[in-house]
Amino acid sequence: MQRQRGLGYAAALVGGATLAGPYVQPEWLMALVVILFALILWRFFNTRYLTYTICVLAALYGIGLLPFFVVATSMAMLVLGELVFKSRTDDLNTYLYYIISTAWAGVLVMAYLREMEFLTIIFGILAAVLLKVILLKFEDSLMIEGLGIAMTMWLIQELNYKADLQMVVAAVIVGFTFGYFAFRAKTADLTGLFSAALVGIILVVFADVRWFIIMLAFFILGSAATKYKFGYKKRIGVEQGQSGARGYRNVFANGIVAAAAAVLFGVFQQPVFIVMYVGCVATAAADTLASEIGVTGGVPRLITTLKEVPIGTNGGVTMTGETVALLGGFAVSMVAFVLGVITLPMVVVCTIAGFVGTNIDSLVGATLENRGFLGNAGTNLLATLSGGLFAMLLFVAI
Repeated sequence: MQRQRGLGYAAALVGGATLAGPYVQPEWLMALVVILFALILWRFFNTRYLTYTICVLAALYGIGLLPFFVVATSMAMLVLGELVFKSRTDDLNTYLYYIISTAWAGVLVMAYLREMEFLTIIFGILAAVLLKVILLKFEDSLMIEGLGIAMTMWLIQELNYKADLQMVVAAVIVGFTFGYFAFRAKTADLTGLFSAALVGIILVVFADVRWFIIMLAFFILGSAATKYKFGYKKRIGVEQGQSGARGYRNVFANGIVAAAAAVLFGVFQQPVFIVMYVGCVATAAADTLASEIGVTGGVPRLITTLKEVPIGTNGGVTMTGETVALLGGFAVSMVAFVLGVITLPMVVVCTIAGFVGTNIDSLVGATLENRGFLGNAGTNLLATLSGGLFAMLLFVAI
């Protein structure tokens, strides 16, 4: 009860600071007042981690590192989201209410300050809900959430990328629909739902819906490969965790470099970033098929020594795996070609890049991952990065 009252007073503090902020100068004076009242809340209510967050955000505003719009919106989203979340249980409906509350907070601040930053607000909401679902079990996560929301919005503002509002709304609908059906199909957990939605929205906003369809092709191929002989893979202990449902680590490991390529293309409009994107997705598809189907293709050989190793060993390859890897990269590249995103020469480049990236994944797995320097997500991230960079270099070379 005391904590709920503390959140209520914190909401009043954030509301008052938002209303007064544009009129209180210099910035450090406003920051000092907010910090003082936040410390008073900590003294009388159990708001320690929330106080830390408010103080840090206010200090960043006071020294001129973050604009007032970003700080006010971040604090409003954080506090109002906490008020809603603390009164409910951890399920999909709770996160829906959380999204609504953070969206409402963002819209109120945006309307009052008269800064029509719809794209900034949307990415702030995405950061808020994704960090909440990932860090839910950690009591001291509020500072990470608050700074994550603020840094995300600040980055979008600094990009100064102009997107049509209708396109942004369509991207949100497409992204969350994709994530929701992946969750309902049990191919993604809650963290996977929101991280997949984030990647989808980035693709549609900074490129176009065809780029999303290319990623969707990878997702369908990967999901089918994960379900392929799942019972057998479960018996031998090499199945994907949570009955094949993938979480945020898997989504980001396979999609974050591709999403970055989409942002780079949106900002610079250079074809080399198209090749980078398709090369990343081709690598992700090739690697997923090689891992999920190749593991059923008999006894693998370690890619560094060609000696037989137990099934499921990192860096182990089979002829079946190598074949489906090549086919997976080609399939994604052909989808991109049919959609008019790349040309036939680019299909060759991206298919080769996917195959190369897959084998780099095996090399990293046999060396760094087997020695404990990297986890599976880190290996996948390096693989997709390598595939994308290789596609860029090959495209420039020819």
